[in-house]
Amino acid sequence: MQRIESPRIGVDQGDIEIFSEFEDGGTMWAGAGPRERRQRVQFSEPFNQPPVVHLSCSLVDMAAGTAYRAELVAEHITEEGFEVVFRSWNDTRVARIRAAWMSIGNLSYADDWDVT
Repeated sequence: MQRIESPRIGVDQGDIEIFSEFEDGGTMWAGAGPRERRQRVQFSEPFNQPPVVHLSCSLVDMAAGTAYRAELVAEHITEEGFEVVFRSWNDTRVARIRAAWMSIGNLSYADDWDVT
């Protein structure tokens, strides 16, 4: 369902590949210990203030035989965008990850007054 009848509420969404490392033997696939990858996302237009951001994995490609240790978070959320952060640790081997995201927040409106 999508019923938003307010010009002040904006919803933006997308799907982003965070990394793909199994082909070149990158550290997410061949390494061990704490590892992290970041990917910057730019909103299609700025929000009036930092929005709420929801993330989910839309593709997970991990090696069998080890525990699944991973974290997917949104950090550094601003009016213009945010960073998708994927972390793994110990012996987890991650070939590739893709994240779906959705942001919901307040937009500027033509009738807003600038009283500064």
